[in-house]
Amino acid sequence: MKIALGADHAGFQLKEHLRQHLLQQGHDVVDVGTSSEESTDYPDYAAQVAHRVAQGETECGLLVCSTGVGMSIAANKVDGIRAALAVNEDEVRLTRAHNNANILAIGARFTSPEEADKYADVFLSTTFEGGRHQRRLDKVAQLEQE
Repeated sequence: MKIALGADHAGFQLKEHLRQHLLQQGHDVVDVGTSSEESTDYPDYAAQVAHRVAQGETECGLLVCSTGVGMSIAANKVDGIRAALAVNEDEVRLTRAHNNANILAIGARFTSPEEADKYADVFLSTTFEGGRHQRRLDKVAQLEQE
């Protein structure tokens, strides 16, 4: 799977860990940065990942910042993006199965590297169930046009 990966300075270390995990799993990773712990602005990386996903350049995206919240808010400003915050494995699975989330945001301050690996694995292996959930996503898409 081709995955866009991005983080700000607070998420840099966890992003680097995730990048290695994803590569070991055989994924094609497009790392948009950041490349150090020097202070950066999370919307810059959220936008790069979100645009790649929205334009179909990558199948999905992973974002990391201190809480994951800023990244998810910024990414969700891009039409067609459904970014969800990783809280636990069950919620990550449901964000894909029910909401067809295409970006997962992870909070480095609250997530261990092992948890991040599990979240990424669950996110990438879960498929959208469609059915009644598609009807709801169609309504969400209509909101983007308002």
